[in-house]
Amino acid sequence: MPSKFALDITPETLINKDLSPSYIRIFAYLLVTLTLVTAILANDLTKQLWWAPVVSFVYPWLSHFTTSGWQRTQPARANASLIMLDAAIAGGGIALFQFDPALSLFLFFIVSAGTITIGGVFGWIMSGLAILLGAIIGIALFKLNEFSLQPPNVATLTVGLLSLTVYATALGYFSFKQARTLISIQDELKRRQKESANLSRKLSKYLPPQVWGSIFSGQTDVKLETQRKKLTVFFSDIKGFAEISEELQPEALTDLLNSYFTEMSRIALKYGGTIDKFVGDAILIFFGDPTSRGQKQDAIACVSMALEMRKKMKLLRQQWRKEGISKPLQVRMGINTGYCTVGNFGAETRMDYTIIGREVNLASRLESVAQPGEILIAESTYNLVRDVIMCRDRGQINVKGFSKTVAIYEIVDHRKELGATQSFLECEKDGFTLFVDIDKIRNYDKDTVVEALEEAAKRIRDKLIV
Repeated sequence: MPSKFALDITPETLINKDLSPSYIRIFAYLLVTLTLVTAILANDLTKQLWWAPVVSFVYPWLSHFTTSGWQRTQPARANASLIMLDAAIAGGGIALFQFDPALSLFLFFIVSAGTITIGGVFGWIMSGLAILLGAIIGIALFKLNEFSLQPPNVATLTVGLLSLTVYATALGYFSFKQARTLISIQDELKRRQKESANLSRKLSKYLPPQVWGSIFSGQTDVKLETQRKKLTVFFSDIKGFAEISEELQPEALTDLLNSYFTEMSRIALKYGGTIDKFVGDAILIFFGDPTSRGQKQDAIACVSMALEMRKKMKLLRQQWRKEGISKPLQVRMGINTGYCTVGNFGAETRMDYTIIGREVNLASRLESVAQPGEILIAESTYNLVRDVIMCRDRGQINVKGFSKTVAIYEIVDHRKELGATQSFLECEKDGFTLFVDIDKIRNYDKDTVVEALEEAAKRIRDKLIV
C-alpha cells in the first residue's frame, strides 16, 4: 500500500496531465503535411515529390507506436532521440526541396520552436546540428541543383504562415499547461512536506532526540545493527512506588508519573543523555551513543545529571505535598561505566534502540541497593569523575554475574559546590589515604578522631622520609 506522503512525480505525470510532447510532435508533422500538399498543388514543388507529404503523415504515427514502450520506461530519452531524428529529417527535407527559401524557413522554424520549448537552449543547439547533418546527407542523396529564389505561391505562403501560427499557439498552450502542472505539483509538495514535518515531530517523541536526529540526517541507517561501545549507564526508580500506587487514584498516579518523567527527561536532555526507556517508575539513560564527548566527559555529564535530578526531586516533593501526596517520594540511582552492546534490536518490522550487557545489569543492581536519595556509582565511573565529583567509599558488594566483589561509591556533590564549609575532606597519595565526613562523626567519637589525626601527623613529621 503506497504511503500517504508518497507523491508520484515522474515525466509521465506531466505528460499524461497535459499535451504530450509526442502528440505535439505528431501535430507538427500534420502541419508540415498540409503545407507540402499545398506547395505541390500550387506548383511550388514538383508533383514527383507526391510521396513527401505521405511520408510526413505516416512516419510520426509509425515512430510513435513503435517506440511507445520506450517512451513509457524512459520518456525523456525517447523524446529527445525522436526530436533529434526529426531535426535530421527536416535537414534532409530542406535538401530534398532544393533549399526552397519558404519551405526551408518553415521547416527550420517548426523544428526550432519545438526544441526550444521542450529541450531548452541545449536542445535547440543540438537540433540545429542535427538539421545541418541531415542537410549534408540529403545533398549527398538527392543532389543539389540550382537554388530556386522564386517567391512562393500565395496559397503556400498563407498555409505555411497559418501552420506556424497554429503550431506556435499549440506550443504556448503546452507550455502554459506544463507550468500550471508544475505549480500544482509544487503546491502539493509544500503541503506534503508540511504534513511530513508535523508527523516527524510527533514520531520524534517516541525516539531519543539523538537517535531521531542521526536517522533524519542520514548518519544512522534503520536496520538491525549493533556495536560495542564504552557507555555510562544510569538507572533510577522511586523507592516504595508500589505502596504509593495503591494509595493514589489512577488519574493522580498518572499525573504524578508524567510530571516526574517530564522533569527528569528535561534534565537528561540538558546533559546530552540518551533516554532509553521508561519502565513503570524506572528510567534507563545512557551516555556515549549515538554521540559522545569522550568517556570522561560522558561520565561527568551522567553524574551531574543525577545530582540535578536529586535536587529537582526536593522541589517536586514540595509540589506534590501541595497536591495532597503527603508520603515523601525518594529516588535512588545507580551509575556504571563499561562496554555495552548498543544498537537496534528486534525484527525488521519492529526495532528497539537500546543497550544490553552485564555492565547495564550492574548499573541496575547499584540502583536497587541504593538508599532513598542516594546515587551509587561503580569504581569504573568513580575513576573517571573523582577529580570533579566528591564521593564516599561504600565498600564492596557481590553482584550476580561478577566473579569478584564490586567496589561502590556514593556521590556527594560537585567539589566546586562544596565550598569552604564542605563537610568532606579527602586526600589520596601513595601510602596515604584520608576521607573525613565531619557531619557523620558523632560527638563522643570526635576526640578519638582528633587524637588519631594528631598522632598520624606527629609520626609523619618525625619520620625522615627519603
